[in-house]
Amino acid sequence: MALVTCDFFSDALEVGASMTVLLPQRTEAQIGVSGAGAAGPPPLLYLLHGLSDDHTAWLRYTAIARYADAAGLAVVMPAVQRSFYTNEAHGHRFWDFVSEELPSVVHSFFQVSSEPSETFVAGLSMGGYGALKLAFSHPDRYAAAASLSGGLDLRTVLKQAHRAEILERVFGGAVSDENDVFTLLQLASGVPPLYLSCGTEDPLLPGTEKLAAAAQARGIDVRLDLRPGTHEWSLWDAVIEDVIAWLPIRGGAGAS
Repeated sequence: MALVTCDFFSDALEVGASMTVLLPQRTEAQIGVSGAGAAGPPPLLYLLHGLSDDHTAWLRYTAIARYADAAGLAVVMPAVQRSFYTNEAHGHRFWDFVSEELPSVVHSFFQVSSEPSETFVAGLSMGGYGALKLAFSHPDRYAAAASLSGGLDLRTVLKQAHRAEILERVFGGAVSDENDVFTLLQLASGVPPLYLSCGTEDPLLPGTEKLAAAAQARGIDVRLDLRPGTHEWSLWDAVIEDVIAWLPIRGGAGAS
């Protein structure tokens, strides 16, 4: 597995941006590593960080490199600050960055699959919201999407007093329909399979359960994974390994 820290200029943000990238590498002499890289461009997972994290968090707090290596999966982890993957009302165009510019930059820099059938998106907390927002806004681009302890019911979560700054700076005081994943879910067609996970002691659990029920009511393939835990990395490390095993990667078990 190759690790790349990539700093580049973003036209959407009009400032320098960063991403951490994992690329499969077929190896024979490396002890304890499978080196599952196959011939041809590898399948690609966009893996999104949470509110207090950055593009390095998944690599520092989980074994994502080992899980991705075993699956022969490339992983792109962009930095989006505290933007909720949204064009901020008072800030930068992070939605334009992550939904349009980032895929273009990734494919211009790296030899990874551009096939929707081999492209996936997942994230934790704020990133779980971002992953579903991408999947519901552009369902034709992804073969599967996963939310780990996602901050999904924003209209409820951001009513909390300590989130007032985010609600105003990012959303201009109110979450519009274009930024509400429940509205986007109802408007979307061809939504890919979803993996929705949350700890049973996590305050964000109701949002995950509500989203799962709404998706199932529409006949969408949903894997609901609720297990003991709070909003914590030990949980997300275990879940992301299961998410990767669930992804419909060629030669793998596939989503079910």
